[in-house]
Amino acid sequence: MKIAVVDDYQKIAREMADWSAIEGSHDVTFFHEPIGDRDAVVAALKDFDVLCIMRERTLFDRATLEGLSNLKFLVTTGMRNAALNLEYLKERGIPVSGTGGSTNATPELAWGLMLSLARHIPTENQRMREGSWITTLGTDLDGSTLGIVGLGRLGAMVAKVGNAFGMEVIAWSQNLTDDQAAEAGAKRVSKEDLFRQSDFITIHYKLSERSTGLVGAGELAMMKSTAYIVNTSRGPIIDNDALIAALKAGQIGGAGLDVYNDEPLAKDHPIRSCPRTVLTPHLGYVSKATYKQFYGETVEDLAAWFAGSPVRLL
Repeated sequence: MKIAVVDDYQKIAREMADWSAIEGSHDVTFFHEPIGDRDAVVAALKDFDVLCIMRERTLFDRATLEGLSNLKFLVTTGMRNAALNLEYLKERGIPVSGTGGSTNATPELAWGLMLSLARHIPTENQRMREGSWITTLGTDLDGSTLGIVGLGRLGAMVAKVGNAFGMEVIAWSQNLTDDQAAEAGAKRVSKEDLFRQSDFITIHYKLSERSTGLVGAGELAMMKSTAYIVNTSRGPIIDNDALIAALKAGQIGGAGLDVYNDEPLAKDHPIRSCPRTVLTPHLGYVSKATYKQFYGETVEDLAAWFAGSPVRLL
């Protein structure tokens, strides 16, 4: 069969797993660049029987999938994929398998962004290379207030580290209780109080209709002028235009962003030139351990389906 491994941006998928048994019996093609819009995706993938996709890098909505008439099986990294129309695939009787993934990688990156903002690490690194010596004044984490928007599994991991740094940890989400917050080492507060009190705000919320635009101009206006906001969840949770305006006006201390409304981020996107930002290209799950699990279990999923006993079905 013809198998496509899509969105292997770093040309690393083959190294992260043993594909030999699959490649020995089937025709496997690795796609290393974003394919493009719906028409380009259909044109590139219409002849393939099996797709192995990276979670939420390419949109596979109903219209796109309708153009893939040869499709018989699909594997996605992760056990959820908001860019994949599962309902339509079920209508066509096409099974979909997923994989596990690391829960540590994204909280670790969130702290990397917070530390980079607090101590101006990217700026000082660049200025050191230019011959300078000590040009900024950092912010201490100890004694600062950490606000966590979304105190689920990832948010709770961030809270644990915040406590270790000696920070006051507060949290808000729509259904959070006092007991749940206390169990994670945080204090539940209102959304308004979180934005007013925090020196660092980090977002760990699932994207949905309810959470799109959760952080808008009003929330950004509540923040201290010295406060930082970090987003490693999904781009649309923060109103992009409002954030750019707040950064350019010096309304907030800065922002650390790993996710964007449209990815890959356009080369001329205005956020690239915003002051007081640390930007990373959706690295939250991009770690060796995660990729080994993603692609290792992708190969397992393929082998199981070819054997007639699919596993990890979504």
